[in-house]
Amino acid sequence: MTLCGNRTPGYHLRLQLLKLILLSVFIPMTAIAAPAVTVTELQDGLDHPWSLAFLPDNSGILITERSGQLRLWQPGKPLSEPLKGVPEVYAKGQGGLLEVALSPKFAQDRRVYLSFAEAGKEGKAGTAVGYGRLNPQGSAIENFRVFFRQQPKLSTGNHFGGKLAFDEQEHLFITLGENNLRPTAQDLSLHQGKMVRLTLDGKVPKDNPFVNKSSAKPEIWSYGHRNPQGLARNPWTGVMWENEHGPRGGDEINIPMAGKNYGWPLATHGVNYSGSAIPEAKGTHLEGTEQPAYYWEKSPGISGMAFYNADRFPTWQYSLFIGALAQKELIRLQLDDDKVITEERLLGDRAERIRDVRIGPDGYVYLLTDESDGKLLKVGLAAD
Repeated sequence: MTLCGNRTPGYHLRLQLLKLILLSVFIPMTAIAAPAVTVTELQDGLDHPWSLAFLPDNSGILITERSGQLRLWQPGKPLSEPLKGVPEVYAKGQGGLLEVALSPKFAQDRRVYLSFAEAGKEGKAGTAVGYGRLNPQGSAIENFRVFFRQQPKLSTGNHFGGKLAFDEQEHLFITLGENNLRPTAQDLSLHQGKMVRLTLDGKVPKDNPFVNKSSAKPEIWSYGHRNPQGLARNPWTGVMWENEHGPRGGDEINIPMAGKNYGWPLATHGVNYSGSAIPEAKGTHLEGTEQPAYYWEKSPGISGMAFYNADRFPTWQYSLFIGALAQKELIRLQLDDDKVITEERLLGDRAERIRDVRIGPDGYVYLLTDESDGKLLKVGLAAD
């Protein structure tokens, strides 16, 4: 056999065999096979569940239903009747009972925070937030008090936001949609299209960015948001991350910093649902606004999100899990510091709208599906 002349019979076959041998040596099979995802259905029959919160000591999970019920799920027991003491909600369109979150001091104060759509005058509504005390029997929220109301009330059923999260200093962050009224997101005299930051009792922290600006609402932390659907504190940096729906395209993840403008509707990667341009948009980039940390040209319809910081599944360490409503998937983003380095889609074969995503104290990922027969799911890996 010569190197540059006529090749002997079988040359190409031997070359292919050599390639296969080299591949088997340098690419182990474990690098090709991905662990199988397991899904356990814990509860069905939920009416468009929106949010969940784990009670301590494995004593159950609180679940909101958008139509206005707060339920208690406990292992091995029937789903509870609706808890008493929950506020009346505006259950129209995207409105209703939204987020449930436990106080950082729950062991002492037993406070349960709820966000919800609240009716106002002339058929309009806005996001409201309050708290009450969970009674020892887990059957009622006592002495519920509303301490924040989105002003003015402008929604006719769209873009309420309503996500809640606490930082390490026990500040409460609340996301507020722009009620499908785009210009409001840039107006600091309005709550629409904003993230606000309050104390646990609903007071304005003295170091909020707009406390000394007379034309701005002092509780505002950041602005230029459209329809925030996910909010979580990064456990490795302590900083809040937020995700929001774009219009047609342009779903995005932001890392909202004090006083910063996140662009909507002046800067966006999306267009109107009709396919036309957003009238106020100046492009995807605009000086004075912040670029998203990550975005999708085609909208998955992102929803609840949670950072994975558990030991149970090492493969998922340093991941961000996000639900998808439109594309009906669970999205896993692998992180390197604040950068997304890979994206994986899970559970697409189930074809259910995933509304909320939480990491349980057992290291599993818990999901709520936004359906009339909504489900509580527990997701893990078969082997890791």
